[in-house]
Amino acid sequence: MVIGGLLLFVASARPGVVVLQDAAARRWLLLGAIGVVVYPLAFYSSMNLAGIAIGNVVSLGTGPVFAALLEWLFERQRLSGLWVACTSVAILGIALLAIGGEGSAAASADLIAPGVALGLLAGLAYALYTYSSSRAIAIGHAPRGVMGGMFGLGAVALLPVLIVLGAPLLQSWQSVGIASYLAIGPMFAAYLLFGIGMRTLRSSTATTITLLEPVVATLLAVIVVGERLHAIGWTGLVLILFAVTVLVTARHPRPTAITP
Repeated sequence: MVIGGLLLFVASARPGVVVLQDAAARRWLLLGAIGVVVYPLAFYSSMNLAGIAIGNVVSLGTGPVFAALLEWLFERQRLSGLWVACTSVAILGIALLAIGGEGSAAASADLIAPGVALGLLAGLAYALYTYSSSRAIAIGHAPRGVMGGMFGLGAVALLPVLIVLGAPLLQSWQSVGIASYLAIGPMFAAYLLFGIGMRTLRSSTATTITLLEPVVATLLAVIVVGERLHAIGWTGLVLILFAVTVLVTARHPRPTAITP
C-alpha cells in the first residue's frame, strides 16, 4: 500500500496537487486516507487469522453494505431496486461461501471470530475510501488525481508501519517479487482503472461489482493453498457471479455532480 500509493501519487502529481489544494475535495481525500490506512492492516490480519477465503469474503463482501450506508448517511441516497436485489443475492452467496469454507489448516477455530471482526472493519474501511473517492470525483476532479492524492496521503501515514514491520519483505528475492507485484498490479494499475470506473458508477455499485474479488480469492485459496470448499460454498460462488453479472450488464445512469 505504501509503495503503490506513492506510485499513484507520482504518476498523477499535478492533478493530485490540484485536488489537495481544493478544500472541498481535500476533506474527502483525508477521510478516504483513513480508510486506506485501516484497510490493509485489518484486511491482511483478517486473512491471517480466519484464512484466505473467509477473511477475503467477509472483508469484500460487506463493502457494498457499508458503501450504501455511507451514501444514505451523507446523501440520503435511495438505492435502486436492481441494486437491492443483486446485492441481497450476492450477500446470500457471501454467507454460503463463508459457511461452506473450512479455512486454512493454520486457522484455529478460536481465531476465526476475531478474524471475521477484522474483516468487517476492513469492509468499512474499503467502503470509506471508495465512497470518499466518488465524492471527490463528483466535485469535478480527475480520477487519477483523486486516487493519487488519497493513496498518497494514506501511503505517508502507513510509512511508519512499513519501516517497523517491513523487514520480512526483504528477506528473499521471492518476497521482494511478491511485494513488487502487489504494489504495481493490484495497487497502482488496478486503482487507476478503479478511479476511471468511479466516474460512471456509484460507490455502492462499484463495491458490489468488486465482489468478484473474493470469488477469485476463494478459488485460488482452494486450488493453490489447499483450503476446502463444500457444496454450499460452491453454491455461494455461483450466486455471487450471477448477481454481479446482472448488475454489471444493466444500464446505470451517470451520477450527477454533487454539491460540496
